[in-house]
Amino acid sequence: MPMEYAGELEAAKSAARLAGNEIMRLYADFAALAEAPAEISTEADRRSQELILDLLSREFPRDAFCAEEDSPQLARLPREAPRLWIIDPIDGSRGFAKKLGEFSVMIGLVERYQVRMGVVFEPARSRMTFAVKHEGCWIEDDVNAVRSCHVSSVSQWNEARLVRSHSEKKNASPITESLRTQLYTYSAGIKMAMVARGEVELYLSSYTGFNSWDVCAGQILVEEAGGRVTDARGEAIAYRQDGSGKIAGTVASNGLLHEAGEACIRAFLSTG
Repeated sequence: MPMEYAGELEAAKSAARLAGNEIMRLYADFAALAEAPAEISTEADRRSQELILDLLSREFPRDAFCAEEDSPQLARLPREAPRLWIIDPIDGSRGFAKKLGEFSVMIGLVERYQVRMGVVFEPARSRMTFAVKHEGCWIEDDVNAVRSCHVSSVSQWNEARLVRSHSEKKNASPITESLRTQLYTYSAGIKMAMVARGEVELYLSSYTGFNSWDVCAGQILVEEAGGRVTDARGEAIAYRQDGSGKIAGTVASNGLLHEAGEACIRAFLSTG
């Protein structure tokens, strides 16, 4: 089990589970919205963030915080410090609003511009995937004990499995049609966790407006499981001291198929 950042990891896992329990309480009574907009924000988003910030800011009062939902609570906390927590209280809010169960809580810790620890919790499945720099990637759920996870060893394109966002179904092409399987789900956190657990080989997104909270926690899962994550241009992802800035597309892979994934994304972008 991971040793470095052990206290931070346990706090992040506790915060994610606490938030997840509240999300599921609100989810039970939520009326599904078949046409939920991409930028939807619900009471569950706000409550999740409130609980996470409260726990982590009490545990680590000298750290800075960056989170998706603007709030008075967030405004009172430090925005820049040597260490920065980057939080997405519900990644895949449309998956929540449509009641598909496709959403996650994402918590990442950045130090010296690089993500050092990350947690992705899927409340609807009670499944936690987490990683610490140089310590590996792990999965924890209600069925099995904590166990390590690794990316797959598939190296042939026609044997590869791809996961993408529902909104990118329109970007079908002969390149992706030659893959073994294409899956679709909400939540970048879930998609990157799937790569890290070896359930798929590729996650590709041509969306050029990602925020740090969309990628941070998931990135370290893939990397510590033996995979690779870059933006759509093939450049390494680094994080500003306050978590601001945009990330232009995402390629997450098992490493063996990364260059092919980058070429696929460039083809999507060139055709609009």
